[in-house]
Amino acid sequence: MSDAPILKIEGLEAKVAEGDLAILNGLDLAIGKGEIHAIMGPNGSGKSTLAKVLAGHPGYEATSGSVNFRGEDLLELEADERSQAGVFLAFQYPIEIPGVSIANFLRTAVQAHMAEGEELDIFDFSDMLTDRMEMLEMDVAFAERHVNDGFSGGEKKRNEILQMAMLKPKLAVMDETDSGLDIDALKIVASGVNKLAEEDPEMSVLLITHYQRLLDYIKPDFVHVMVDGRIVKSGGPEVALELEAGGYSEYEAAEASAAS
Repeated sequence: MSDAPILKIEGLEAKVAEGDLAILNGLDLAIGKGEIHAIMGPNGSGKSTLAKVLAGHPGYEATSGSVNFRGEDLLELEADERSQAGVFLAFQYPIEIPGVSIANFLRTAVQAHMAEGEELDIFDFSDMLTDRMEMLEMDVAFAERHVNDGFSGGEKKRNEILQMAMLKPKLAVMDETDSGLDIDALKIVASGVNKLAEEDPEMSVLLITHYQRLLDYIKPDFVHVMVDGRIVKSGGPEVALELEAGGYSEYEAAEASAAS
């Protein structure tokens, strides 16, 4: 792991693009190369907003602060440029794309990440896709299905991990990947993330979750508590256990007191 953070967020404030209500209120966060960070917080604390702001979602607007990613001003990049720079977002609610197979979708995505003028060899792509699917213990026939069309919650999340495996990001942001998963599906998804982290020890991961149970399977280096658009406590895995036992009320009360 490197001392220099791969991602450094300072004083980040953000809102819904068409509104005035601030959602992120001076958020600070630094993630080192190869580190796994988890952000936990109650509903409405801004966790998913942070994920979308990092990915460049047009529905959200950063109004203050800075986000430095691998030496670049992330907020100045378009969404596709952020992806090409190495940022990956696994969605909480992956969308369906009827009529487009997973294989074609992934081939287009991998091609988009290649250097200008470089052509993706179809046979190399096929070999890579088969290898990634075998690593994730997925039936290769899965690649011919339409993207998320008629998928179960577990299949959608597994497809997100396959995309991650093919694109090999430097920073994987996982927005409530455990949402809606039964324990078997959760174990499968967590196993995929762990395999990718073992394969590339320099890949950093930001897990956004409500529940400690995901952290039983993906072991974080750091856990942060987010309330009212800012991080109010940081520590090791023990923070997640404290939250599981005591909830967020202590932190919410402290923030409400500070604001009054």
